[in-house]
Amino acid sequence: MDRREIKTKRSIKNAFLKLRSKKSIEQITIRELAEEAEISKATFYLHYHDIYDLSDTLGIEIIENMVKGISNPDSIIEAPAAFTRELAFAFLAQKNIIDLLFSGSQEYKLVCQIEQTIRKLVFALHPEYLNDISFHLKLTYRVKGIYYAFHDNLDKFEPGVLIEELCRISDNRENDT
Repeated sequence: MDRREIKTKRSIKNAFLKLRSKKSIEQITIRELAEEAEISKATFYLHYHDIYDLSDTLGIEIIENMVKGISNPDSIIEAPAAFTRELAFAFLAQKNIIDLLFSGSQEYKLVCQIEQTIRKLVFALHPEYLNDISFHLKLTYRVKGIYYAFHDNLDKFEPGVLIEELCRISDNRENDT
């Protein structure tokens, strides 16, 4: 990809995020996005099929960055508290952009995509988990549980305290099963 293309895509992404901070994804038009990015509609369509394609592309980038921050994705099995800590800190580090990209009708997509990405990474390391119902249920429970518990309580508690309590719960839950 040449520098012009990189600059154009960055301009499109920045314009989208600016508009997304004011409107739902359904309310953003290609025309206003192109105006904000100072490009033509045709230029937009050279890079993306529609607004949803752009949003999905940005979402995938965010999720890849978040999952890269988890040093050992298969720690979800052996060290659930460590996994919880890393995932919660990844949510915290990306909170602002997550709130923009995955608000409203898009929120559930974030958690599902993170779960799918982690699942693929773990299966690459541990194919024996592919048909393990316990693994599948624990993964879903932990990823979605961590996200929603963290997200829904972040305005009530200091982030570090909240993360440590989630880790404590992860360890206790593991000992209870």
